[in-house]
Amino acid sequence: MSGDRTARLPEPDAPWMMRTYAGHSTASASNELYRRNLEKGQTGLSVAFDLPTQTGYDSDDELARGEVGKVGVPISHRGDMAALMRGIPLGEMNTSMTINATAAWLLALYIVVAEEQGVAERDLQGTTQNDIIKEFLARGTYAFPPAASMRLIADMIAYTVEHVPKWNPINICSYHLQEAGATPVQEIAYAMSNAIAVLDAVRERLGRDSGATDERMEQVFGRISFFVNAGVRFIEEHAKLRAMATLWEQLGRERYGVQDPRNLRFRYGVQVNSLGLTEAQPENNVQRIVLEALAVTLGRGARARAIQLPAWNEALGLPRPWDQQWSLRIQQVLAYETDILEYPDIFEGSVVMDALVAELLDGARAEMAVVAEHGGAVEAVPYMKAALVDSHRERRRRIESGEQVVVGQNRFTETEDAPLTADAQGGILVVEPAAQAEQISSLRRVAAAERDAENLMIPTIAAARAGATTGEWAATLRGVFGSYRAPTGVGEAAAVPADGELTQLREEVSRLQERLGRRPKILVGKPGLDGHSNGAEQIAVRARDSGMDVVYEGIRLTPSQIAASALQEGVHVIGLSILSGSHRELIPAVIDALHEAGVTAPVVVGGIIPEQDVAMLRQAGVAAVYTPKDFDITRIMRDIVELVSAEPVAVASANGSSASGSA
Repeated sequence: MSGDRTARLPEPDAPWMMRTYAGHSTASASNELYRRNLEKGQTGLSVAFDLPTQTGYDSDDELARGEVGKVGVPISHRGDMAALMRGIPLGEMNTSMTINATAAWLLALYIVVAEEQGVAERDLQGTTQNDIIKEFLARGTYAFPPAASMRLIADMIAYTVEHVPKWNPINICSYHLQEAGATPVQEIAYAMSNAIAVLDAVRERLGRDSGATDERMEQVFGRISFFVNAGVRFIEEHAKLRAMATLWEQLGRERYGVQDPRNLRFRYGVQVNSLGLTEAQPENNVQRIVLEALAVTLGRGARARAIQLPAWNEALGLPRPWDQQWSLRIQQVLAYETDILEYPDIFEGSVVMDALVAELLDGARAEMAVVAEHGGAVEAVPYMKAALVDSHRERRRRIESGEQVVVGQNRFTETEDAPLTADAQGGILVVEPAAQAEQISSLRRVAAAERDAENLMIPTIAAARAGATTGEWAATLRGVFGSYRAPTGVGEAAAVPADGELTQLREEVSRLQERLGRRPKILVGKPGLDGHSNGAEQIAVRARDSGMDVVYEGIRLTPSQIAASALQEGVHVIGLSILSGSHRELIPAVIDALHEAGVTAPVVVGGIIPEQDVAMLRQAGVAAVYTPKDFDITRIMRDIVELVSAEPVAVASANGSSASGSA
């Protein structure tokens, strides 16, 4: 080194905000978990809400059956939020809430509880995800139609910029896009197109307010944050983040006239990729998580502002506090034991990184142009959904063929017994059924009241203050806005050329068709509120490509709706998919409904099913159970063909054509 040049920063950077994504059972149980995590060195909260809360249903709703407290904490009213935050000083805490369709409502509850603590809304710090377009594309926890949902988002952003200025009112969320199969180019392009749609809606909203100025729009741009995914290909993932930062600054300057460099900064939080975590040899997930964390910490110029890491056992079920502690300790070792915070941007001037960023930028800009040709992100939802289904199918093909190696799953599969999963519960946390009964009992003691105004945040906060429930708030808006079912992307997914295995499968389906006298028909069903539809979509597409008739009506079906559809369609087999942990309640309920309807078709189940639950499902009448370790979809389809072939031939009780919504 010569002159004054130095490889190190004068002082190490401060660590990023460290979070664990947590919440389950009840508000009180989750509060205890949060306070323990904060004592262990966690520096921010990240609240996971259960599916009824995310989709706007109270815990005693029919659709909430089996879902209460499973994938997050149930919050039905102000009292629940107060219990969740008891003893946590909201004036000092930075709270992230992963909530979308009901984001305005949960923020209102948070504001009201802060008031009870004596904290003004202007002093609150945190983030609501509040990204509905990616819910239509990937996650499924939407509640209202697109236009109404965008109005809610715009109202909430306009309100927070004026009244809750330290709050990030939206996380443009590319995380679930990658989970749904997005390539890095698609993840960048669809996230940025989504951001454009939101910002344009807010600009229109502000333009209707008297005294709205370009300065307010600059403030809005500066409060927009992102929530991204980081996969195990961590060099490419880091390049993706640098590309997103470049595009974001360009959008701010050129489309929205933002000048202040502080408002142009690409601000993002991250959870590294849960899609790549495996049920097979789950101990391998630890090193995957560490490597993925490097993508968002190594390069100072594109370092995450907040990080939450999944637990090693999330492909098995709900992590325990000890599992979450392990993930927190990974962050702390990176921040406090390694030297990654001591240097300037180590990728600055890298020929490889610069070329990779340029490649991603070119691809993303081209894909953004396609979205714009479709009318923007809202109008392009069907196009983007079909593109994600196709990309996910290609990823599955590479894994099934061995072209993409997944250690312990499709290569190096020989293994010792894992002591991490040897306990009676299989190494996961099991939510007791009593938690749902406790939540419903609490809910039924609550009264409600609601009002109306132009900006929906104002009556929403008033309703929260008056004691309204989550279900009452959402039902009121559904009564005005109507309900909505997002496109599945299955019917629009492109056909694929047959390889050797698919050709063989088609021949087996053809022989089965001759035996049945018509094409075999499968119903793919998503009971309950679980919106993770990626696996169900891939089963539906593979069944269609094999020559079967497919009935797939998307997510959020009751057991009686599935039974009625199976009867009407005269299906030969029923495939149910659940990843939320509600299989113990919902699968037997579906089978009972099928029996009551007189449907005798065999039932197969796929999803995150702990090994100890398989026998119970088989005893309930399930013919086969598939979990994430069963990654070969063609093999699964051959099993299903054999299962139908073994059934006695019956006269169909319905026509042979697919109903609306089928593929």
